[in-house]
Amino acid sequence: MRIAVFGANGPTGRHLTEQALAAGHEVVAVTRRPGSLTPRPGLTVAVADATDPAAVDVAIGGTDAVLSALGARFSKETITLYSASATAITGAMSRHGIKRLLAVSSSIADPDWRPTGAHFFNHVLDPLVNRRLGRTLHEDMRRMETVIRRTDLDWTLVRPSGLFEHPHVTDYHARETSADGVFTARADLAASMLRELEEGRYVRTAMGVITTAVKPNIVKLIWQEGVRKK
Repeated sequence: MRIAVFGANGPTGRHLTEQALAAGHEVVAVTRRPGSLTPRPGLTVAVADATDPAAVDVAIGGTDAVLSALGARFSKETITLYSASATAITGAMSRHGIKRLLAVSSSIADPDWRPTGAHFFNHVLDPLVNRRLGRTLHEDMRRMETVIRRTDLDWTLVRPSGLFEHPHVTDYHARETSADGVFTARADLAASMLRELEEGRYVRTAMGVITTAVKPNIVKLIWQEGVRKK
C-alpha cells in the first residue's frame, strides 16, 4: 500500500515511517523541512505545509491512505495546527478519492476518560498538565475530531495517552473510544495505526491505545516531553 504520513519527521511519525517501510508499504513522508528525511527505497519525501490545501493536494496524489501524526507544543496562544491540517487533508482526500484516514488525537478528547486506579494522575497531573497547560492544544484536537467526523471518509481517530519513547513494540491494548491507561509508547502508537490500517476494526470511530508492559519514569517523562522541548 502507498501511504502518506504527515508529521513524518516528528517523534511518532519517525516510528510510523520506519514500521511502515519494514512492513513493505511505500511511504510518502510529508514534512515542512526539506533535508530532515532522506529518500531511500520505498520512501518518497514530499515537502508541504499540512495546513496549505494546495501543497497537501500535491503531496497525497497517488496514495491509498493518509496517516497523520502531526503534533504541536503546549502554548498559551490559540493552536490551529490540528484543525487546519484536518481541513486541508480531508479536502484533498475527497478531491483525490482517497477514503482511508487515521489521525492521532488524544485520550483527553474523550470527556469520560479517567484511568482506573491512577489517583495522582487523575487529581494532580491531568488537571495541571492536560487541562491547564495543554488546554489550547487539546481544544484544537477536539476541533480536528469534529472536522474529521463530518466527512464521509473512512476515518479513525487514534487516541493515545501520555506519550513516551520506547524502542520496541510491546503487547499494547487498543479499545474503542479510549483505553484505560495513563501511558502510550510511540512505537506502540505507530504499530496500532498500521494494524488498524490493515484490519479496519475502528472505522468511523475513535481507537484508544495504551501501553501496559512498560512504564516511563514520570519525572523524566515530564522533563523530556514538557520542559526540555520548550
